[in-house]
Amino acid sequence: MVEAESAPLPVDELAARLSITAQERPFFERRLAAMAREGDLMINRKGALCLPQKVDLIAGRVQGHPDGFGFLIPDDGSDDLYLGPKEMDKVLHGDRVLGQQIGFDRRGRREGKIAEILERANTTLVGRFRLEHGVSIVTAEDKRISQEILVPPKETGRARAGQIVVVELIQQPERHVQPVGRVIEILGNYDDPGMEIEIALRKHNLPHVFSDEAQAQAALVPSKVRKADLKPVQGVKREDLRDLPLVTIDGETAKDFDDAVYAEKRGKGWRLVVAIADVSHYVQPDDALDITSRERGNSVYFPRRVIPMLPEALSNGICSLNPDVARLCMVCDMEVGAKGAIKKYRFYPAVMHSQARLTYTKVWDMIEHPKGPTAKQYKKVLPHVQELYALFQAFSKARAKRGAIDFETVETEIRFDDHGKIREIVPVHRNDAHKLIEECMLAANVCAADILIKHKHPGLYRVHEGPKPEKLDVLREYLRTCGLTLGGEDDPTAEDYARLLQQIKSRPDAELLQTMLLRSLSQAVYTPDNKGHFGLGYPAYAHFTSPIRRYPDLLVHRSIKAILAGKKYKPSLKWDALGIQCSMTERRADDASRDVLNFLKCYYMQDKVGEVFEGSVAAVTSFGMFVLLDDLYVEGLVHVSELGSDYFHYDERRRELRGERSGKVYKLTDRVRVKVVRVDLETSKIDFTLAPLEGAPAAPEREGRRPGKRDGKGREHDGKAARGDAVAIGKAPAPAAPRSDSTPAAKAKPSRNRRGRQKQAEQAKAQPPLTTAVAPLPVTPPAAPTVV
Repeated sequence: MVEAESAPLPVDELAARLSITAQERPFFERRLAAMAREGDLMINRKGALCLPQKVDLIAGRVQGHPDGFGFLIPDDGSDDLYLGPKEMDKVLHGDRVLGQQIGFDRRGRREGKIAEILERANTTLVGRFRLEHGVSIVTAEDKRISQEILVPPKETGRARAGQIVVVELIQQPERHVQPVGRVIEILGNYDDPGMEIEIALRKHNLPHVFSDEAQAQAALVPSKVRKADLKPVQGVKREDLRDLPLVTIDGETAKDFDDAVYAEKRGKGWRLVVAIADVSHYVQPDDALDITSRERGNSVYFPRRVIPMLPEALSNGICSLNPDVARLCMVCDMEVGAKGAIKKYRFYPAVMHSQARLTYTKVWDMIEHPKGPTAKQYKKVLPHVQELYALFQAFSKARAKRGAIDFETVETEIRFDDHGKIREIVPVHRNDAHKLIEECMLAANVCAADILIKHKHPGLYRVHEGPKPEKLDVLREYLRTCGLTLGGEDDPTAEDYARLLQQIKSRPDAELLQTMLLRSLSQAVYTPDNKGHFGLGYPAYAHFTSPIRRYPDLLVHRSIKAILAGKKYKPSLKWDALGIQCSMTERRADDASRDVLNFLKCYYMQDKVGEVFEGSVAAVTSFGMFVLLDDLYVEGLVHVSELGSDYFHYDERRRELRGERSGKVYKLTDRVRVKVVRVDLETSKIDFTLAPLEGAPAAPEREGRRPGKRDGKGREHDGKAARGDAVAIGKAPAPAAPRSDSTPAAKAKPSRNRRGRQKQAEQAKAQPPLTTAVAPLPVTPPAAPTVV
């Protein structure tokens, strides 16, 4: 009705046209307010309703930048609008606004201004408490919030300078007003053990305390399977698999066991049974545990600490497939052909009894040494483990045939001292025992997607689309400089990627090329719209195998149970909204984990300032190059000003820096020696300078030269998530660089605050640095391989 009007429509008139009664009026106005918050409607100064698009307003979310400017990311997916420092004075990172394009900036980007603030995203912030000239301020840990928070004298909560605090915002920023807050929690000093995790939890708004209702419900969950639990599920019989020799295979430190497996030879093929914890039996739709699980979305794994999706009574207790106890499960029972193709499958609820808690190390030892001590210890299940391995080999051939992408990656494990800080970082090599479990999980997940499609039941799919045209163009351009081509022209398949990976396997720059291929791929998401999984080469794929630590899997379980009962599961939220929520929580967990790892690496490097190391150039940007140190698996920046007395120009096509006078070239994979010159715990950044190679004369010292500053972007991707996703890919694609990875015009007006002035002095460029293929592995990892 508003859309049909040629002028703004008063609220009273709209209410009259819709025959809204006095009793209905409060609900009507709340609905209008909600639509206004979402940007679907705009209420002008006279209280009349109008459509934002008719007044050329653009709804979207603000994305801040450490240098004080920002971007409006439109909801409709159109190009971002650059917001200058003056516009950013009104808002904080994450706020929802209506904006208006006012032209183009000096770099040709759309420039905008904020017309109206729809929703404030920040009510509390975590940051460092400071005293400057008698004024109390808090500097946010999230560097995308460049404004400093003023704290009135009576609102400091007795915080001391340098402490990490949580502030509640009592005054949001406006054009000429800085944000004001009160200290509501003092976390401690910056280098206190575990502080990096406390900061990450609050910086990324990770729910980490269960509600009283959820705790009360968890306390009532039984510790054992009862006879009543064995009754039919919505009329579907729960089968008894307690005599079947199912086993769990996980990492040494795992505590929550989602899945158990069993294989036996059947003719020329196999019977494969994948039993998954029946979390949906204990967590019902919209109860307290379900609500908290939906908010968390997934468990979050930090070094030496886990933030579980479910309380321990469920995650490590009644839901976990612990050995030698009865547990409820949902089963995918498959018939697999000799060539690794799934011929038939059947889902059903069951009760099981895990016969052994195996680890990857033990399984691999049993396979390599079938007469060794480990094999003798588990002789009852050894034949079934051997059948699992034979089945894995068939699955591997099927994967190669369908052209799934198989990236070779090196993972690392962080080892800690008694004070909770890194003692060393060591490489971890995955063996075929990891891949064996991965292939079993992939098979069950494919069947889960298939049953949803066959019964036309809505659900969440794990979708991984092919490369976007712009990323593909960048990749092809770089490959041309290396004398390589990617098949498939404008629409390459996973098989084209796999073929190129095989071609470059023996090249010295194979790791670099693999990283380039990885970065060209889209990020996997959860969505009710099935668009296939590009990396795995599957037309449909869903997550079914980790309901203890992933909410999408729990939703898929409910959908499958409804299908078995001849019903339809209808969640309280729309499937689209659930997909957005689950994708967001996954990215949030990755970002938080990456922050913690970056801090721990910096802490580890603190006492190495002045030391010289060898490494490889892992990324080249216009402002310098990132070097990955051998053995330490730590990266730092060699700023362009430290490369020598020359003008160095960045060649984006070749990803290299070339000296104008000397002709010296620095490119990816180059071997260099560097000296650690600065470690900044506050920003989690490490700076290097070049050191002379062995036997080469030392370069003269340049007085007064300060180490170049980094670009302010965390670049390493943990890639660690729960089991049963793109195992063929091996690890998650590095998260796409923020769309705000660029600086304003060179002569942008200086920031009004000290931090802004310091930041504007740094040289930050639009080109994001590449990530390396090495990702740290938490010492207490999820009981799962890396996924996409």
